[in-house]
Amino acid sequence: MRTLVVTAVAAERDAVCAAAGGHTARPLPGGCALHRAPDGSPAPDVLAAGVGPAAAAAGTATALTAAALAGTPYDLVVSAGIGGGFSPGAPLGSVVVADAIVAADLGAETPDGFVPVTELGFGTTVHRPDPALVAAVARATGGAAGPVVTVSTVTGSAARAAELARRHPGVLAEAMEGFGVAEAAAAHGLPVLEIRTISNAVGPRDRAAWRIGPALAALTGAFRAFPGALADLPAATTLPGAPTSPPDTPRRTP
Repeated sequence: MRTLVVTAVAAERDAVCAAAGGHTARPLPGGCALHRAPDGSPAPDVLAAGVGPAAAAAGTATALTAAALAGTPYDLVVSAGIGGGFSPGAPLGSVVVADAIVAADLGAETPDGFVPVTELGFGTTVHRPDPALVAAVARATGGAAGPVVTVSTVTGSAARAAELARRHPGVLAEAMEGFGVAEAAAAHGLPVLEIRTISNAVGPRDRAAWRIGPALAALTGAFRAFPGALADLPAATTLPGAPTSPPDTPRRTP
């Protein structure tokens, strides 16, 4: 199974590559470099596509298109990196595997509160990875499975954290790229996954409390376990070439 892992920044890319080693950088159109795993290795290829959902979508689509044109298409796309965790479900240093990849701020503000784009009559706000894949990766990495929200503006207050938790029950993590990666994967008819390791708590920004180094180390550990998780998938699970599950239309909380 050929897997493309998409991170935001080079430090996250390097943490994923460190799980196996031997990657070589190859340029893609647009200036990004794809770090290719050695031939025959179960390790994924890794791309640092940039920060935010737009950069993530563009970089992912570029890599997927280049691979398809070369006759070596990918079978699975993974958004990965560090992120903020919602207490108490995702403590610092823990692993989160998304069972829902949610565009948390794609919509409109109204006098009655936030309205997701789906309730405006168009678009999508949720991609749901294959449950068997989520369970296998969570089990292999010791991670927790739950929703991960994609935002364009990182949360910096307790009020905003509480609002996200209210609108997305069970949310475990916040990051900035997952939904963009998922949109590109869906456009290519490929399954998607999101893996986050927790570097900070979602809420008031307290840089002194961030634990970026341990979160990057946890990311390397998660991807050491990742090939084994794929190997342990139930025999009936067919991921290569399968489209993502139909997107949900979340209902607005009164």
